[in-house]
Amino acid sequence: MKIGLFGINFGPCGDAEAMVRVARAAETAQLESLWTGEHVVLPDPQAPPSPAAPGTPFLDPSVALAHIAAHTERIRLGTGIIILPQRNAVELAKELASLDRVSGGRLLFGLGAGYLEPEFRALGANFEERGAVTDESIDVLRALWTQESPRFAGRYYRFAGIDAQPRPLQRPHPPIVVGGMSRAAAQRAARRGNGWYGFFTAPEIVARCLGWIREAVDAGERPDGLGPLEISVTPPPRPGLDLDLVKRYAELGVHRVIASTSARDVDGVLRFVDELAELSRWAG
Repeated sequence: MKIGLFGINFGPCGDAEAMVRVARAAETAQLESLWTGEHVVLPDPQAPPSPAAPGTPFLDPSVALAHIAAHTERIRLGTGIIILPQRNAVELAKELASLDRVSGGRLLFGLGAGYLEPEFRALGANFEERGAVTDESIDVLRALWTQESPRFAGRYYRFAGIDAQPRPLQRPHPPIVVGGMSRAAAQRAARRGNGWYGFFTAPEIVARCLGWIREAVDAGERPDGLGPLEISVTPPPRPGLDLDLVKRYAELGVHRVIASTSARDVDGVLRFVDELAELSRWAG
C-alpha cells in the first residue's frame, strides 16, 4: 500500500512557504506522493455542491507542484484532480509535460470531469457535454505525448502538421489517473486510464466502483496496452486514518491511500504527516 497526502496546494498549504514545509516533511516521512486539488473559481456565496468557502486559497496545481519539485527530490507529485473539460487539452499537454520534466519524471496526472456548473459557466466551458469533452481530451493528451507526428480529428479538437516538445520524461507518458465515483467515471478509467481515484470514498463505494470497472474490463473495453489499473482512494473525513480502515481498502484491491486532514493550520498538517509516517512504515 502506498501512502499519499491530499491538499498540498490549498487551505493551510495555500501559501508557498507552508506548502514547502509540509512537502519536505512528507518526503522525510517516506510518504509516496503529494496531491493537489483544483477549483479555478468557487461559487460566492457557497452553496451545495460547492466543497469549499469562496475565500479558500487554491494555488494552481502545476505551479504548486513545480515549486514543490524544486524543494524535494523523491516524492511523487499528483494532481488530484485537474478538471479536464475546463482546460484546453493542447495547452495542458505542454504544461504537464513541462511539469514532468522539471520534476524529474515524478508527475501523476489525476483528472476529473467536474461538477460545479457555476465554475464551468465562469470559464466559458461546456458543462452539458463535459463527459464527452473529458474523453476526447484524454485522447488528445495521449496523442501529443506519444505520437511522432501528432495528429487528431475529433469533435472538439482537430490538428495535424504540428509538434509539441518537450515530451514528458516518463514513457510513454505520466500515469493518467481518472477520478470520479460515477459509473461513467469508472468506465472512463477502464477505457482510458492507468489508474482510478475515488475521493472521500468509503469502502462500500469503492467496492461498487471497482465492480463497474471490472464489468467494463470483462466486456473487453480496456485496451491491452494500458496494463493493470492502479486504484487510489482518499477516505471520507474522519479524526484520523486507522490501520483497520487501510486494511479494508487493501482487501478490496486499493493500491494507494491518499489521506486528507481537517487541520486548520500548518502545525496541524505537520502533526498529521507524523501520523502518516507510522502508517507508511507499516505499509512499506
